Amino acid sequence: MAIQSTVSTVSAVHGGGYGPVAPVAAYTVASLSAALGLRCTVRSLMAGGSRRSGWLALGAAAIGAGVWITHFIAMTGFTVAGAPIRYDAATAFAGLAAGVLMTGIGVFIACHRGPTAQALFTGGVITGLGIAATHYLGMAGLRLRADLAYDTSTVTASVLIAVVAATTALWIALSAKGFRAGLAASLLMGLAVFGMHYTAMAAVDVRLHDTTGPAAAATPLSPPAPMMAGPAVFLLLAGLVVVIEPLVVTGGPGRRRTRPGPAAVRGRPVRR
Repeated sequence: MAIQSTVSTVSAVHGGGYGPVAPVAAYTVASLSAALGLRCTVRSLMAGGSRRSGWLALGAAAIGAGVWITHFIAMTGFTVAGAPIRYDAATAFAGLAAGVLMTGIGVFIACHRGPTAQALFTGGVITGLGIAATHYLGMAGLRLRADLAYDTSTVTASVLIAVVAATTALWIALSAKGFRAGLAASLLMGLAVFGMHYTAMAAVDVRLHDTTGPAAAATPLSPPAPMMAGPAVFLLLAGLVVVIEPLVVTGGPGRRRTRPGPAAVRGRPVRR
């Protein structure tokens, strides 16, 4: 049986499913994963050798995984009437890999060269582009009976939001000290992910395929929750490493540090 199809603009595109729950959850995850990733980045500055590279890799993976999970949490509120949404796992996970890789490069440049203007700008741009790449590869993984078109100016604005916020977050994290600075950097990095996503979604125009015949049967909805399980577990384990690692370095809470006596301070050996 031949299938005839026409294409018409869809007006019933809904980006606010579940009310404020999805946006609040998305921003919370973005900020927490950014806090974890930036904490690892700062920790790398106090380490040396392979330990420094390990902290940088862990920080990049935490930020990249957080961006990826944030995207799919926010996408739970995105629905198109008459076009159930599925996800292509290979394309979706390509977005995860791109986010981790580009974030790693950006963070490495910013940390390796120090908090100079050139290093922060270069690292921030690459990190912001990694956030954007994660989003748009995630969108490329959508499978629904429709074509997606994007408004160029809004897409450009979404990328600029990611780049500017990511650059500012790296600058604060690597230049300032203290809890308030870390909190501000985490919230800004979360804003880079959150603002980029919802600005980019405002650029989407969906054109539904109006099909008749067997192909018009509804495709079962494939929720992204199973795909997010692995990266979510990784973030939990990474957070555990950040909490436990200082105890490992100092020898555990039971190890006591001894202070040098006056003779040692003056350069003479201390008699025991």
